[in-house]
Amino acid sequence: MGFVWHPPKDLVEGSNVKGFMEAEGLSDYKELVKKSTSDIEWWWSRAVEWLNVEWFEQYDKIYDTSKGVEWTEWFVNGKINVVHNTLDRHRSEKRNKLAFIWQGEDGEVRKYTYSELYREVNRLANAFKSFGVGKGDVVAMYLPMFPETVITLFAAMKIGAIAMPIFSGYSSTAIATRLIDSEARVAVTADASYRRGKAVPLKSELDKALDGTKVEKVVVVNRANTDVEMVEERDIYWDEIRESRRCETVAVESNEPALLLYTSGTTGKPKGVVISHVGALLQSSKEIFFNLDLKPEDVFLWITDIGWMMGPWQIIGTQNLGGTHVLFEGAPDYPQSDRIWSMIEDFEITQLGGSATVYRLLKKYGDEAIGDHDLSTLKITGNTGEPIDHDTWMWLLKSVGQEQCPIINLSGGTEIFGCFLLPSPVMPLKPVTLGYPGLGMDVDVFDDDGNSVRQQIGYLVCKKPAPSMTRGFWKDPERYLRTYWNRWKGVWYHGDWAYVDKDGFWFLFGRADDVIKVAGKRMGPAEIETIVNSHPAVQESACVGIPHELKGEVVWVFVTLKPGHEPGEGLEREITEMIVKEFGKPFKPERIIFAPDLPRTRSGKIMRRLIKAVVADGELGDTSSLENPDSLDKIKDVLRR
Repeated sequence: MGFVWHPPKDLVEGSNVKGFMEAEGLSDYKELVKKSTSDIEWWWSRAVEWLNVEWFEQYDKIYDTSKGVEWTEWFVNGKINVVHNTLDRHRSEKRNKLAFIWQGEDGEVRKYTYSELYREVNRLANAFKSFGVGKGDVVAMYLPMFPETVITLFAAMKIGAIAMPIFSGYSSTAIATRLIDSEARVAVTADASYRRGKAVPLKSELDKALDGTKVEKVVVVNRANTDVEMVEERDIYWDEIRESRRCETVAVESNEPALLLYTSGTTGKPKGVVISHVGALLQSSKEIFFNLDLKPEDVFLWITDIGWMMGPWQIIGTQNLGGTHVLFEGAPDYPQSDRIWSMIEDFEITQLGGSATVYRLLKKYGDEAIGDHDLSTLKITGNTGEPIDHDTWMWLLKSVGQEQCPIINLSGGTEIFGCFLLPSPVMPLKPVTLGYPGLGMDVDVFDDDGNSVRQQIGYLVCKKPAPSMTRGFWKDPERYLRTYWNRWKGVWYHGDWAYVDKDGFWFLFGRADDVIKVAGKRMGPAEIETIVNSHPAVQESACVGIPHELKGEVVWVFVTLKPGHEPGEGLEREITEMIVKEFGKPFKPERIIFAPDLPRTRSGKIMRRLIKAVVADGELGDTSSLENPDSLDKIKDVLRR
């Protein structure tokens, strides 16, 4: 597949990464990637300088693997704090600069300067201290994307506590699992949040989860003026906190935890991912500075939730660089389908990111929704969460970016608080490519025997450590080792299905455990889904392999349709013929099932393993990350019919 986008000269010459390459005497981006991944000590020593990281106490050594590569220590003996870098140091020079802009679903807009945010963070940090919270304690955040969410995130980390975001769509069972496992001391929530015009209760759901936990204090944001039960001595409204707005930031050792992020596994128990102060700060800042080209005057929006790692990633990375970011309450297409395009115009957004599922949602309204909105401030768009299909990628390039904006299609994971793969604005692009390895990320593609391969699909691995890799799983180090380090000694096994073409461009085809094997031939589901999604009637699809006595597995394709289209034998035949034409008769689908919805996480990732489990009437495992759990019942109904 050939190049469809080439970077304009002015974009290249003015980019952050071009400035770095010139200063380091490097001729092109590919050379920089090679040097950064072969010599990680050089790379990270330069990165902390270019990202202007400030230390309370200087480190002695970049990294130390004496305890094993799995437990690499970074910036040894250095003392640091995320909040000093993202907030404290900006309060004087940038005191009137906007740190972030928030838009409520009802149209309310609130703006916080760095100075205003600094005072509010200190006030809440002092309140946490008065509750008995200290270094190493966990503060739970059962909140959507509110201004108070940013304040809570920083207030916890400022005093050396650990911030634990919880997706605001979770039920009490999922909340309780995280509160009990983490032993959180304090929880911050709201009475309710608006989504699609309805006040969705939060406090009452949290209350149901508190039995058996160690939560001693609950702080409640009054968002919707709904009646909630307030337990005396335990519960306090946000606006009733009257603490000082002066609070010293605690210096912590570089590798001490800043974030506890729970991510779903195939078994019942979610994994508690532990991200250090230096890892959270460096990985997000590195990607936003070098790959998304954030300048101090830029305005950054990633369509996300605080419960998805991209939420804290945006907040920490943008603010470390002294930029401005945007958060919003509710859905991206409500109250009007053009909400995102209006926000770009109103707030002069320069970088827009989201997931392929969100983009497909916006694309279904057509270019008419974009209409006369002025999107000229956009200079970069981004995608993550799952592989993006060709049609949606091209729509993002042409209709949204007006062929002026590179698509930074990135992929990594919660476990590394960032990316293994992502392009740069200074390189040409092929459709749906993830470009090259991230700077400092020594990734490779292995075959079944652990050999490095090119121009064939294999397993995505990382051969060297990085600062943002999880510091194990919370209270479960053995599971961490089993999950990432047991397949090949000293190599991080990520579980994605990857491919590098003859030009060195990387592509992903979904999770390795989603791979379909038909009569000995392997196929990534994203390859088939890209073809299916190109049909004008198809909204999105999920391709899964179902056990078969003769062939090993056969292909089943689950399809949701765009408004105005109805399922039928004719449409089924057209989709089947498209697949056979592209991949041959061995991959002719056994069944095509038209479903009203597909199970997906809040980040937009379609959960194929759950679809397979429904078909097989098997164990679903952890479903707490689903945004739409009722989709599984809908699929069951369709299969019964």
